[in-house]
Amino acid sequence: MTVVAAYEYRDGKRLREVSLSEPLPPREPGSFVWIGIADPTEAEMSALGHCFDLHPLALEDASHPHVRPKLEVYDGELFLVARTAMREGDHIRYGNTSIFVSEDVIVTIRTGSHSDHRPLRAKLEASPLLLRYGVDYVLYGVLDFVVANYEPVLESIEEDLFDMERRALDAFLTRGEINTLFSIRRELARFGRIMGPMEEVLERLAHLEHKGLDAEVRPYFSDVYGRVRRATARIEGARDSITATLEASSLLEQHRQGEITRQLAAWAAILAVPTAIAGVYGMNFENMPELHWRYGYFVVLTAIVGIAGFLFWRFRRSGWL
Repeated sequence: MTVVAAYEYRDGKRLREVSLSEPLPPREPGSFVWIGIADPTEAEMSALGHCFDLHPLALEDASHPHVRPKLEVYDGELFLVARTAMREGDHIRYGNTSIFVSEDVIVTIRTGSHSDHRPLRAKLEASPLLLRYGVDYVLYGVLDFVVANYEPVLESIEEDLFDMERRALDAFLTRGEINTLFSIRRELARFGRIMGPMEEVLERLAHLEHKGLDAEVRPYFSDVYGRVRRATARIEGARDSITATLEASSLLEQHRQGEITRQLAAWAAILAVPTAIAGVYGMNFENMPELHWRYGYFVVLTAIVGIAGFLFWRFRRSGWL
């Protein structure tokens, strides 16, 4: 088990490091302990639950890699699961951040997540007036940190979609580009299924009455809830952008095919004139009008060029050529 950091805080300032190999010391009023753990094994999770008397159902959810975002209240303890996200290529990689919150202890467990909490801890420690609120403000900070990491994922997807839109207007989308669009669409659908439960968790936190949560901190949870709502709207906007890009590409392709069809029809009509005339005079009949006329050849050529030229002018004027 990787214990990233384990410290006791009093009045918003770091007091001392605590060890998990021995019982936590009694805490004075205004102090709390924040323990950060990364990628524990099942045996280590069991030992952790025994050390902090964590609820077994919460431990089971914390060990599960694909559990949805959730909020559970077990006696005097809050248990939350938030999903982290990071984009790798055309795919989004997810992890879990499980959070156990009691009145004066908060334990954060990262599983499969590359979002290190040490920068977050340093940021919170730089604001002791806010850190004085205790475990509930740390809970807000962790959730805000998780939600903030959704934004680079969405920005990266949006930039790729903007580039794809420009290419769709300039030329035909290739098969690979279309496959990429559908791949992004699938990833956004999975991302959207995470956003829904995250909204429910944060909305419930903003109104939850619990001894570990001060009323002064609830507006902070409402702020994170608003950020998740905006992220959900951006996901829907990105999915609409994919649909619009595919529709625009299809319409442009139909338009280009229509132009080609009109050009082929126009040239076919022009070429039909000499073909018809040559076909008539190519028949091997002995008695044909003007067959032995001295100027027949030149008249026929003039007629062919004149009619073909007139048709070309008409088609060009109509925009077919």
